[in-house]
Amino acid sequence: MLEAVTPLILTFNEAANIERTLQHLTWANQIIVVDSYSTDSTLEILHSYPQVKLFQRQFDNHTNQWNYGLAQVTTDWVISLDADYILTDDLIYEIKTLAKNLLLDGYFVPFKYCVFGKPLRGALLPPRQVLFRRNNAIYIDDGHTQLLQLNGKSGRLSSHIYHDDRKSFSRWLWAQDRYMIIEAKKLLSTPHTQLSFGDKIRQLKIIAPLVIFFYCLILKLGILDGWQGWYYAWQRTLAEIILAIRLVENEINAKNC
Repeated sequence: MLEAVTPLILTFNEAANIERTLQHLTWANQIIVVDSYSTDSTLEILHSYPQVKLFQRQFDNHTNQWNYGLAQVTTDWVISLDADYILTDDLIYEIKTLAKNLLLDGYFVPFKYCVFGKPLRGALLPPRQVLFRRNNAIYIDDGHTQLLQLNGKSGRLSSHIYHDDRKSFSRWLWAQDRYMIIEAKKLLSTPHTQLSFGDKIRQLKIIAPLVIFFYCLILKLGILDGWQGWYYAWQRTLAEIILAIRLVENEINAKNC
């Protein structure tokens, strides 16, 4: 199965992560990377891997960037990865042993979030459909990020991907603020009846950060992960506070218009 799969990665200033990701993709005949004109050493690292086929495209949104990448893939199957996703050996073996004459068209894969390399118990990452047939899929907008729309049946693999982002806190903060500006617009423009239970809680602003902190640390057992668990709980709580501030800002601006 591996020879029928092409990894697809988006990058922008990912020098802190991309080397570790590529080290676990040496099985691939070709790796498609769509870069948004990185200014750090990301391109130098990419050029050191002969399997990498590099495309550069000015970033407008995640959906268009992913769909552009899909158009460059020539194999039947794609595995879409962020630049800080690490495929485990178990997952690679599981993909390798999948039958080629599959009745399924895509697979969800579970994630383990890492803080400075340590996998956590208490992360919020749901399984994501990262392995799928190229001709049956397209990305659509979903708030600050993208959603894969797959025409066909899906299954689930049992092995994990590690989400291990080593970029600086200031870069994380910049990204979260950018994401939450878009997420706030989505929450305010979506009819209340169409929002998920979690998004309805987020609209309450004050409650959501407290719920997230308790959920990560206690319900998801993050407290057992030591200081890394506390770090993650603080990180996710801060992200929800940023969203609450952006929601208040948007609501005030709307009233003043």
